Amino acid sequence: MRIAVAGSIATDHLMSFEGRFAEQIIPEQIQQLSLSFLIDELDVRRGGVAANICFGLGAFGLNPVLVGAAGQDFEEYRSWLDRHGVDTSSVLISELRHTARFVCTTDRDQNQIASFYAGAMAEARNIEIQPISDRLGGLDLVLIGADDPAAMVRHSEECRTRGIPFAADPSQQLARMEGPEVRTLIEGAGLLFSNEYEKALAEQKTGWSDEQILTKVGTRVTTLGAKGARIDRQGQESIRVEAAAVGELVDPTGMGDSFRAGFLAAHSWGLSLERAAQVGNATAVHCLEADGPQEYTLTSESLLERIERSYGADAAAEVKPYL
Repeated sequence: MRIAVAGSIATDHLMSFEGRFAEQIIPEQIQQLSLSFLIDELDVRRGGVAANICFGLGAFGLNPVLVGAAGQDFEEYRSWLDRHGVDTSSVLISELRHTARFVCTTDRDQNQIASFYAGAMAEARNIEIQPISDRLGGLDLVLIGADDPAAMVRHSEECRTRGIPFAADPSQQLARMEGPEVRTLIEGAGLLFSNEYEKALAEQKTGWSDEQILTKVGTRVTTLGAKGARIDRQGQESIRVEAAAVGELVDPTGMGDSFRAGFLAAHSWGLSLERAAQVGNATAVHCLEADGPQEYTLTSESLLERIERSYGADAAAEVKPYL
């Protein structure tokens, strides 16, 4: 199954401030706020939802196609993704802007001050899906993840027009998009991914009820954090899948993206929706137990051990032939 993932490509610059922001702010001078913090730690991580999902799919050997926009500073990141089984040939390189960047400072009380520079991501709206499909001899699925909103709408419209199967995964961009954009994005999607909050927000933005959305999409996958995941299809009983067993909790960043990678991998093998969610959950806890969304190591042994421990020997036996 040839899967393309369209969405953001970014780097995260995460800093730690050992003091407290509240102790540095003078309320009477808030209108002339000018502060500088001495930072003790800087952690630069590879990120962006499309890149994170592609990293996970690459770990399954599926050679996913990354679709997004980045800057001239992307070459080192490209090399990393290429080395981990991702096809980066369709990344648009901006001549004017840097790769998107998230810059965040966290104080000792876990308060945060952050900025997001969209940069080259704004040019993703210039990407056409059909030339990518032609280069590869066709696409079986395009996942449309959080990106420049105009790009997300354009990609879904093109997929519908050209009959290319697609999945909608608007995630954090739901808050930025208007109702008509959200309706255009998700209508006709074979898969719709969201967490519980995003599910409610999508219903509010579109004006469609849960039942109405199920008439617009094939399958709705809702991640539930520590409670696992739920899968809904029109006219069918919901499928609830408990979360996988967790060892050491290190960092939840990228868990949703790794879930999607595992789910799509199992879906591409033709496994049931329940089994796909189990593989997704088992992949997600690998990410949870690592420091960063692309720092986990996924092996056949570790995945099967987690699936057997969480869902039983029969589940592991069904997944094993595909690893």
